[in-house]
This record gives sequence, C-alpha cells and structure tokens, in this order.
Amino acid sequence: PNSGKTTLFNALTGSSQYVGNWPGVTVERKTGKLKINKEITLVDLPGIYSLSPYTLEEVITRNYIATEKPDAIINIVDASNIERNLYLTTQLVELGIPVVIALNMMDIVNKRGDKIDIAKLSKDLGCPVFECSAAKQTGINEVAEAAIKAANGAKAPEINHRFPEAVETAFANIEKLSSSYVKDGIPSWNAIKLFERDEKIIEALALPENVSAEIETEIVKAEEALDDDSESIITNHRYSYIEKVIKDSV
Repeated sequence: PNSGKTTLFNALTGSSQYVGNWPGVTVERKTGKLKINKEITLVDLPGIYSLSPYTLEEVITRNYIATEKPDAIINIVDASNIERNLYLTTQLVELGIPVVIALNMMDIVNKRGDKIDIAKLSKDLGCPVFECSAAKQTGINEVAEAAIKAANGAKAPEINHRFPEAVETAFANIEKLSSSYVKDGIPSWNAIKLFERDEKIIEALALPENVSAEIETEIVKAEEALDDDSESIITNHRYSYIEKVIKDSV
C-alpha cells in the first residue's frame, strides 16, 4: 500500500486498461497491456505488506501469485520506507517465480541525502533492482523490460538468506510429507506456510490426520530447539536478514 503501485501500473499501461472485480468480491481487479509491448498483460494486484492472509487484499494477492503462477513479478518497493517494504520481498523470492524490484520514490531518498547501493541490494536480495519514480515516469520502461526479460528467462531468484538449521530441517521434512497434496502452488513455499501454521493453507491442503500430526511434530521440534513459536521464529529471522541487507546497501 502507498508504494506508488497504481501510479506505476497506469504509467506502464496507459489507456489499455480493463477494470473488473476479483471473482466473488468487490475488490477492483485491473489488467492492462504494456505500452512498450502489447503482447504482455500486466495485472495490478492489491497492495500488501506480507503474504500472511490477514486481510482480503492479502488473500487475493497471495492466491493469485501462488496458484496462477505469473511469469514474473514486479515488486514495487517504497525506497523511502525500505525496511517495512522488504518484508514482502523476502517472501516473494521464496516462491521460485522471477522477481524484479522497482525501487520507487528514489527522489525522496535522494532529497533526504541517503544513498542506496543498487548493485549490492540486488546481490543481497538475489534479483534485479531498478531505481524509478512512477510519479515522474523515470526508469519505468527499464523496469518493464527487465520483467519481460525475467519472464522469458524464467530465472528464479537466488535465495540468499537461510533460516536456522533446525527450521531448514523442518521445512525439508514438511515438504516431503506434504508435497503430494499440493495440487496447485509451490511445495517448498507451502512447507514454510505449514511451518507457520497458516490456517488458509492447512484448510486448502486438507491433509490426512496422520500427516498433520507428523508435521506438527516437526514444528514442535524446531520450536523447542529455538525456544520460540514457529511464526515468531520466521518473522524475527526475516527482519534480522532485512537489517543486514539495509546495513550493507543503504
């Protein structure tokens, strides 16, 4: 939210937009053709801070990304509020879908006298990063071209952050236990969500009781090893990783 997403969408698609509603809800759904390449359809997903499904917007955006599996994602990051915005980025790169980061509102960052090392940020996050200003329409075509290239190359982001060993072991075991029940979606990502005891994913997968019990055992083992609940373990680890990234490049 408030990252300049709609401004960027409008600038990239111009008057070729189609507005409807997402199925079954009154939330607006916008699609459009890229001005620089009419073959490409751009979908404007509701703005979110996280892929945890607490709001209707988060549910819509998450379901679309996880089940429709777009060819590439343009992740719009408000550079002037980078720490809060990168939380979603850490989740998106785990989906295995090519991600291009549009670092928007760079004019505000520059005005403040801050500097962001784009090359370092890109290396740390494992995906291409481009500076732009949606409002001033600078750098936006570079973002679009990078997204087309990413979609055609279908290169998944390099995941440069690892969770503690006990958590990575739990992920691997949960993925083994649950992957045959994942009909559409990404097994490794579903494993992370099951580790977090994500109710929507648990509901969607409808795992047999014995499998659910084995998964719960894996989660509890990791919780005991790290002396915290599974959701907090993931959240805290993401933020300490973001802190390192920011220290390195901002």
